[in-house]
Amino acid sequence: MKELVQNFPTQLHEAMLIGQSYRFTASKKDFANVVLTGLGGSGIGGSIVQNFVSDKLSVPFIVNKDYFLPAFVGKGSLVIVSSYSGNTEETLQAMQQALKAKATVICITSGGKIAELAKKKKLDCIMLPAGMPPRACLGYSMTQVLFVLQGMGLLDYNFKKDLNASIKMLKTNGKSIQRKAAALAKKLYGTTPIIYSTAEYEGMAIRFRQQINENSKMLCWHHAVPEMNHNELVGWRDKDNSKAVIFLRDEQTYERTQYRIEINKKIIRKYTKNITEVYAEGKSYWEKIFYFVHLTDWVSVYLADMRGHNATEVKVIDFLKGELGKH
Repeated sequence: MKELVQNFPTQLHEAMLIGQSYRFTASKKDFANVVLTGLGGSGIGGSIVQNFVSDKLSVPFIVNKDYFLPAFVGKGSLVIVSSYSGNTEETLQAMQQALKAKATVICITSGGKIAELAKKKKLDCIMLPAGMPPRACLGYSMTQVLFVLQGMGLLDYNFKKDLNASIKMLKTNGKSIQRKAAALAKKLYGTTPIIYSTAEYEGMAIRFRQQINENSKMLCWHHAVPEMNHNELVGWRDKDNSKAVIFLRDEQTYERTQYRIEINKKIIRKYTKNITEVYAEGKSYWEKIFYFVHLTDWVSVYLADMRGHNATEVKVIDFLKGELGKH
């Protein structure tokens, strides 16, 4: 896993080459909505892209993480099927529903049943390098979502410039990012991490939580400001320094939200002294996102080392899939 994290900037470069070389056969049309269906490491890229396009697309962009698609999916829908393995049963079932609804379907995968079905149905299918844990391939899968949106005429934004700048930034600051990650991992060791972000970075907060779950083998939770000010904030009543709060922040965040975070810190500090703020680095949204991704991925593998766990191992998920396969 460390090698995969280390090679993240290279992965982004390779993802750019894959996206730039792909030629779509599906026709551009006036889509009524976009639905990305995918789970885990294959679906989280959709959540992050959803945050990004919320003020850029003229149609709704929905992320589906279930067996069933929303009822509105039909001929006017673009359904992006994202499954790294190509065998995720929930995603495969949702794909079949999309085909039945006569939606335009585009797949992002490394193979499996989804690639086979895409070939049979003559669908666009962007193929990714195989043989890695899906959560370690975020750069591959998320980048292709942007290429799909652009290729279908939905996204008028030069994200390629931002991604190239992100790659350069990560390579330049690699050692600094690792040092900061190691320091944060020490603060989180032996704690229950609680990740807070603003709404625009909630997809990133989910990603961080998932990496701590899978790589570090730890429970944690996340929430977003301002929503958490209307519920979770009231739950802070008991002093417990084993709760470690991490605020993912951006200096460009809306001023009222910034002010809310400062008030939140005052309240939470009464109940835990373990509060850390991590500020995004970079100029564009994507530079900041990839900075957060790279930093927090390192945090998760450092925590795995400190806890004596193999960051790659997911035996409990393998057991779950084995049990599901019996029925």
